[in-house]
Amino acid sequence: MAVEAELGASDVVQDRARALGVLKITDRVFHWMTFLAASFVLLLLGAIIISLVIGAWPALSTFGFGFIVNDRWSPSREIFGALAPIYGTIVTSIIAMIIAVPVGLGIAIFLTELCPPSLRRPVGIAIELLAGVPSIIYGIWGFFILAPLLKETLQPALINSFEHIPLLNALFAGPAYGIGMLTAGLILAIMVLPFITAVSRDVFQTVPPVLKEAAFGVGCTTWEVVRNVVIPYTRVGLVGGVMLALGRALGETMAVTFVIGNSHNISASIIAPATTISASIANEFQEASGDLYTSALVALGLLLFVITFIVLSIARLMLMRIERKSGG
Repeated sequence: MAVEAELGASDVVQDRARALGVLKITDRVFHWMTFLAASFVLLLLGAIIISLVIGAWPALSTFGFGFIVNDRWSPSREIFGALAPIYGTIVTSIIAMIIAVPVGLGIAIFLTELCPPSLRRPVGIAIELLAGVPSIIYGIWGFFILAPLLKETLQPALINSFEHIPLLNALFAGPAYGIGMLTAGLILAIMVLPFITAVSRDVFQTVPPVLKEAAFGVGCTTWEVVRNVVIPYTRVGLVGGVMLALGRALGETMAVTFVIGNSHNISASIIAPATTISASIANEFQEASGDLYTSALVALGLLLFVITFIVLSIARLMLMRIERKSGG
């Protein structure tokens, strides 16, 4: 009996050893699979950067730093400057964020703090559906509906209201074309609104109810609770959502191409037609004749990549700074 017991115990030990061996192998395979997946992302990113640099090198070596600071774009004379597309990209994105950030935060606050439960889900679904609309649909709607509407209403009102006010008269100088940077900014604001709203709503819901109840208990109003409790508690997530939307705005192509006017000019007026980096590439890539012309367009793509990388880096630094201040 003792011998049989010893043999049984030995079998149990061997079974456990085999099971542990299988678990170790499985864990090692899982580790290498995830490592290869992460490495693939880095390799893909590196391949994109290398291909962009190689394609853009003829233009960069020909024009040097002047490619960035020159606003002249003349394919017939093979003179290319990226300043006008860079300017249009930045201005339209700023307009979009000025409009979308307060509206998106307001919608998120309404959904989490003020909206009746019966309306919360339908309104939330409606906002999220905006993110699923193809960008070309926004562009068509903007060109045929929004641009004529702005040409007849908002743009003339802005021109007439600020024509005698210094600085503002240059910012809203006419004539009213309907299309332009303001129209493109409005379209972008509508497109990035779902991202800001969805992220803000999700992070607002992470606030512990006990914090809000304590604030209400000492007599705070809803506005005071949102300003002093909800927003400070979720500021890291809010910054992340805003930067995600900004990255979306910087790279948008089709919708902006329809309504910005595609003019390689720099104007102080946000009503004037302009162009962006992505719109210039979309409009001219198929018509590009000659290696230098094609290289200039690839260089625009490289500049857009650099701008996006800078924006995301700044966002990351901001998040790290906020976390450090909050003791995270």
